[in-house]
Amino acid sequence: MSERTANPGTTSADDGTRQLLRWGASILGAGVAAAVALQTLLGGFSSTGASTNTGWFALIVALMCIPFGGMLLTLGVAKWFHNRKIARQR
Repeated sequence: MSERTANPGTTSADDGTRQLLRWGASILGAGVAAAVALQTLLGGFSSTGASTNTGWFALIVALMCIPFGGMLLTLGVAKWFHNRKIARQR
C-alpha cells in the first residue's frame, strides 16, 4: 500500500511536483530561447511570418513550447503551493 492510500491527508515525497517544475521551466525556456533567436539571429518575423526557413522552425518551436511550458510550470507551482499548505496544516 502506498503512502497516499495509507493516509490520504499526507503527500508523497515523489508526487511529481519537482518534475512538473523542472520540465515546465525547461520547455518554457526553450520556447523563449527560440523566440529570442528568431528575433535576433534568424531575421525576425513580420505579419506574413518569418523571413527564413530556420526562422519558421524557430517560430513553430516558440509557439508550441511557450504555452505548453507555461501550463506545466503553472501546474507545478500550484501543486507546490498545495503541498506547502498541506505541510503547514500538520
